[in-house]
Amino acid sequence: MTQDALTQEVAQLAGELAEAEEVTPSRWRRFQDAATRLVRRSGRASRAGGARVGSGGRWLTAQVLAMAPRLPVRNQATLRAQFPGLTPEELADKLIQGSSRAAASVGAAVGAAMFLPLPAAPVEVLVETLAVVGIEIKLVAELHEVYGMRAPGPVAERMLAYVAAWADRSGVALVPGGLALAVGSPLRRRLQRRLIARAGRSAASLGPLLTGAAAGALLNRHETRRLGQDVRDDLRRRSPFSAAWPADGALYGQPVRRPASPDRPRSARRWRPSR
Repeated sequence: MTQDALTQEVAQLAGELAEAEEVTPSRWRRFQDAATRLVRRSGRASRAGGARVGSGGRWLTAQVLAMAPRLPVRNQATLRAQFPGLTPEELADKLIQGSSRAAASVGAAVGAAMFLPLPAAPVEVLVETLAVVGIEIKLVAELHEVYGMRAPGPVAERMLAYVAAWADRSGVALVPGGLALAVGSPLRRRLQRRLIARAGRSAASLGPLLTGAAAGALLNRHETRRLGQDVRDDLRRRSPFSAAWPADGALYGQPVRRPASPDRPRSARRWRPSR
């Protein structure tokens, strides 16, 4: 299987984890097997134990950027059909709760699996981080759909904007300038730092006996819920609607343009619409 095909499989399985009512052992093993193959294909497995933190962060950054455009994101119409009768606020709550539950289940699964003969612990950290970050980026994208704030442009550009929103823990904003994730760019470095910190929390799942499972579940649930609430709070302030759905044909509003100013939050310095 090619690297692209493996990345596609990992993204699809991460999406399934996010939408599942329960992350069963068999469902987790499918993701774990695919992600472990991706890690080993890159050679990261043999170097993970002794690699510098920065090197691991660069690898995670590259993999997340490759995975993000392949994540299965439900649009507003699909979400409303899947959860009929809910207001935008109730639907946002439902998505945050579901993603938090999925992230907690991943942490618990990794911790519980430490009783079994599995790949080396550093590989497990990378695998769990890919799973949870995939769940969280999908959550960020679908919250934008709920509040009618879909990022402009084709799928690849939209998902890149949502990765930036994940790194900044806020909604996407249209501003002069643009989104740059070139090697060495400030945004890419910020994304790398966030991924390194996320991997550090994933290491809690590797604690002895069941303490790792409990710690991994608790930390993942708390972090994913906090991320969802931060993004939701930002979108709610700028959304054309939140208390009720708009009339048919007015599903998406235009994100607010913010002036280019050195005093504005970093989250506002990253996106421009595609021409």
